[in-house]
Amino acid sequence: MSTAGLTPEEAARWADRAGLPLPPDRHTAVAATAQHVHSVVAVLRELEFGDTPPASVYRAGEEEHDAAV
Repeated sequence: MSTAGLTPEEAARWADRAGLPLPPDRHTAVAATAQHVHSVVAVLRELEFGDTPPASVYRAGEEEHDAAV
């Protein structure tokens, strides 16, 4: 399901299908917000994380500070 070119009517239909009926004055705002979220997620999908470990292995306070002041 793509939000590229999402119209206010489509946004209203998707919301209704999800059980979240929208008042007519919110259709345009919801469509714009969905398009923005889609564009942000698209950028995140392009990032290369390589060997970045998952957050679950991070231990606060155990990092070494080696910067010179």
